[in-house]
Amino acid sequence: MNTNNIVENLKREIENFSTQIKAEKIGKVLEVFDGIAKVSGLSDIKSSEMVIFPGGETGVALNLEEDAIGVIILGDFSKIKEGDEVKSTGKILEIPISDDILGRVVNAIGVPMDGKGAIKSTKTYPIEKVAPGVITRLSVDQPVATGIKVIDAIIPIGRGQRELIIGDRQTGKTAIAIDTILNQKGQNMICVYVSIGQKDSKLRKIEARLEEGGAMGYTVIVSAGASEAAALSYIAPYTGVSIAEYFMDQGKDVLIIYDDLSKHAVAYREISLLLRRPPGREAYPGDVFYLHSRLLERACRRNKEYGGGSITALPIVETQAGDVSAYIPTNVISITDGQIFLETDLFYKGIRPAVNVGLSVSRVGSSAQIKAMKKVAGTLKLDLAQFRELEAFAQFGSDLDESTKRQLERGKRAVEVLKQLQYSPVKTEHQVVTLYALTKGFMDDIAIDRIKEFELGLASYSENNAKVFYKQVLEKKMWDEKGEEELKKVIADFKNNFTR
Repeated sequence: MNTNNIVENLKREIENFSTQIKAEKIGKVLEVFDGIAKVSGLSDIKSSEMVIFPGGETGVALNLEEDAIGVIILGDFSKIKEGDEVKSTGKILEIPISDDILGRVVNAIGVPMDGKGAIKSTKTYPIEKVAPGVITRLSVDQPVATGIKVIDAIIPIGRGQRELIIGDRQTGKTAIAIDTILNQKGQNMICVYVSIGQKDSKLRKIEARLEEGGAMGYTVIVSAGASEAAALSYIAPYTGVSIAEYFMDQGKDVLIIYDDLSKHAVAYREISLLLRRPPGREAYPGDVFYLHSRLLERACRRNKEYGGGSITALPIVETQAGDVSAYIPTNVISITDGQIFLETDLFYKGIRPAVNVGLSVSRVGSSAQIKAMKKVAGTLKLDLAQFRELEAFAQFGSDLDESTKRQLERGKRAVEVLKQLQYSPVKTEHQVVTLYALTKGFMDDIAIDRIKEFELGLASYSENNAKVFYKQVLEKKMWDEKGEEELKKVIADFKNNFTR
């Protein structure tokens, strides 16, 4: 380069020289262990603010102490060492979000992990948010059809409700949740499935099942696997509900499943003990109730003035030996609007779904049912409760009067009708016909081992022949005298052919 070129280059550099001062808040890692870092020097950091470590790993400030802060590391903490510089971002933990997230599997911070490429995000949502106030909410009176007869008839779930699924391990809790997602096809409902501390193999099976049932098109899976850091299990449910809020803000209805909150509480306990927070009952920190209440309160049904839309939450909690009075189960029961209790004994007796109708309740009740379902299912819970009582009593004496015998026979048929195979949701109109036939006594003289056959045959026969009744139930959600007469005739005709 000649002298003129050097002068020209120097002039250009001087002209382009910027004197902007960039201020960065920088701290130092004092110690790092088990996914936790103690950091000094970030005196004006906020709670839940994101920080960045040298290798690009992110962390969240959780403990704000006098001389240091406790940071949970979202990623591989083995790359971080003592003395590393830590920069605060000034941002509360948030996730990238857009409509493209539908049909994807993402991790606890919204990064795709299904190998289908990046998600183009249009905006970010904070994972922690204050729950909508009571003025913005609407009462729950629109049903969420699960396709599971015992739930839709006896423990109905409404849009905006929080219904707990509780029971011992291997009693079919996840099966109910997956069946509910599969049944939302064509129901104008977006689903978010949050997997907390589950095995990767189980998650792959669930994803394949949803794909097979054509449900992934309206579903998002948020996964924090058993092999990942406890910090990710702690954050995953909040990420899931933020995704749900993104769609609710568009006026859509969303169903979110947390599978399961027992593992979520265990992950939070692990983090809290590592951060040296004082332990309370069963070594859980004192704010473990707030951990779940601030999460579940974000499920609601908003009124039209505030954008409409709803989030329906189905949290899952695992019990030990059916103990619903343990710490975490009682906490979540007190937050939710009812529970579906699954019992091991019923499961092994072959009554599946193994729902204990006596201990299960929906605090929304029949307001979350269509009128037709309300009419046919009104006495079913009482009938089943009386049957359970009489069944225990009948074991001690054989000399029973006629009305008791009739009640026992009706109860046995009700139990048989409410049994259902996994991945076989039943349309609401078919449920109405089946329960009508049961409660009006049409099944009383059908042999118990032929009830299932009768039910399946009746569903297809009545759909083809009781056109008026079906039309009324689908359009008006209730039948009139003309429709009922038609249905009675159709059931009687089918029964005559069936019993020949």
